[in-house]
This record gives sequence, C-alpha cells and structure tokens, in this order.
Amino acid sequence: MSTLAPLNARITGIGTYVPSRILTNEQLPQLVETNDEWIVQRTGIHERRIAAEHEYTSDLCIAAVDNLLARYPGALDGVELVIAATHTPDLSSTPIACLVQAHFGLTAAGAYDVNATCAGFTYALHQASALAAAGAHRKILVVSGDTLSKITDYTDRSTCILFGDGAGAVIVERDDAQPAFLAHHIGADGRGAAHVYRTGLAQQLHGLPLDGDGKLVQNGREVYRFAVSTVPQGVERLLAKSELTIGDVDWFIPHSANLRMIDSICEKLGLPLSKALTSMEYYGNTSAASIPLALDLGVQGGRVKPGDLLLLYGFGGGLTHAGLLVRWG
Repeated sequence: MSTLAPLNARITGIGTYVPSRILTNEQLPQLVETNDEWIVQRTGIHERRIAAEHEYTSDLCIAAVDNLLARYPGALDGVELVIAATHTPDLSSTPIACLVQAHFGLTAAGAYDVNATCAGFTYALHQASALAAAGAHRKILVVSGDTLSKITDYTDRSTCILFGDGAGAVIVERDDAQPAFLAHHIGADGRGAAHVYRTGLAQQLHGLPLDGDGKLVQNGREVYRFAVSTVPQGVERLLAKSELTIGDVDWFIPHSANLRMIDSICEKLGLPLSKALTSMEYYGNTSAASIPLALDLGVQGGRVKPGDLLLLYGFGGGLTHAGLLVRWG
C-alpha cells in the first residue's frame, strides 16, 4: 500500500451546540419499558438532548457556527464554500448548507449537503480538506448536525434510548506550511443498507418491504457487527498509508454510537478505552454531530492539545464509513 502525502489543509476553528432540553434515562420509562441500569449497561448513555418542537437541524447548525464565531472572531471571513453533513434536513428539497449560508450572509460561497448519515462529518471533512489542498477553495465551513428525535419511534425501546440532537462546525483552510490531514480511508457497503433506514419515496429496498412509516429503523445487532469488523480494518489501512502505528495516536474519536461498541473496537485495535473521546454519555447518539461534539469536549476540557494526532472515524447507515488522521492545532 502506497504512502499518502499529507494534504495542505488544517482545521482552524470549531464550534458546537446542543439543545437545552434534556431527556434522562429516568424519564424514558414513562415512554417505553426500560430502566437506567439497562440503558447504561448496554449503551453507556445517561441522557440525551432533544430539539424543541420548532427547532430544526438548520437551527442547531447555525447555533454551532455562532459558538464558533464567539470563540474565533472573523472565522467566516473569506469562506468560499459551505458543506453540511446531515440526514435530517429541515426540508427534503432545501440543503441545510444553503440555510446556513443565507443566515450568515455568505453570498460569495457555494453550498451543498452530504448525506452519509453517522459518517457524514468525516465524509464532509474529507471533501473539504481535499478541496482546500487542491486550491479549489481556500476556506471552507463544514457544519454537521441532526435532529434524530424528530424521526425516532418512542414506542421502540431498542432505538429510542439511543438518539439525541446536536450540531458541530469547523473551519478548514489551506495551509502549505503545516499540512494537518495526514491520511484518509473511505468506504461503503450498500448491501447492508436495510440494516439502518427510514422510508421516503420508496417503500421497498433490495426487493423487500420497508417498515417504520418515516421513523428510523435499525437492526442493532447487524450494525454492531459491521462497526466492530469494518472500523478496525479501516484504521489499519489508515495507519499503513501514513506509516504510523496505533501508539502514535493521541486520541481516537469514533462516531459515538454505543460505548460497548467503541470498547470492542478499541480492544481490537489494542487501544485503551481511555484514549477514546466520546459524546454519547450525555448527548446520546447524535449521528453526524457526534464526532465534532466529542472533539470539542476534548478541546474545551483541555485534553486535546495543539500537535495531538487525532484518529476520527465515522460509520453508519448506507452502510458508510470514513476515517481521517488529523493533526490538531
């Protein structure tokens, strides 16, 4: 396998947002047969954030960019492109990226959405870093967010205990002096699309009838198998491309789907769980937002420091997966 040259791009700012409403494990038995001990033992989740009735994915993404601007004044100056990662847009025909672009008056910037479900952030970040490194756009705003509470069936205890709402935003800029995107690995297996889906125009998939009536349907057992086999293999390929080892990684930041799943992945990688940054404990599974939320918790908590090597890995419906090795700072 050939070694990849680092891409001349860098993350230069981050912001995040979660809604104010909290749905705790203690409240869920009012909706479905479950309990706090059962949820924590199987998922590691204690509570999740839920968007207000009239609060949508664009609102969450805009709030995440507001947070970014409060921490990095002038961060939007010169933005040439907005990429949004989501699979719960406010409107099926209107990109979230366009709503963010309009809100912040980025009239000189193009805008489009990426739908790779829970791998959306790493897919979008991969695109942004490649475009910046190629010189197509020197400065790109990447936002990722989902309002999974609006597509969750709260009578299904296998899914309703998992999901929450949130958003993240990062600025990606071309940087010839300190290239920070060291390697990438991207993949998909559409044969497993029926393991995570929600119905749309089509009511069948691969010739089979679909359930859910517009709510999220997930085969947790199959998704678990996919993640614990595919992610370690992808990480091995990433490390080989960059001529690094797992010991060189300062922080592993996977999609925060389920703590038991992440523990299994870490065990296969020979990586202590203590080196994994997650966000599901108090935010739930936030799909495309889970990685930036976990990263920002590490940044604001002083754990992630300039120069740290980050291993970001998203995986989810489709089935999709994508990993990046990124130098922070």
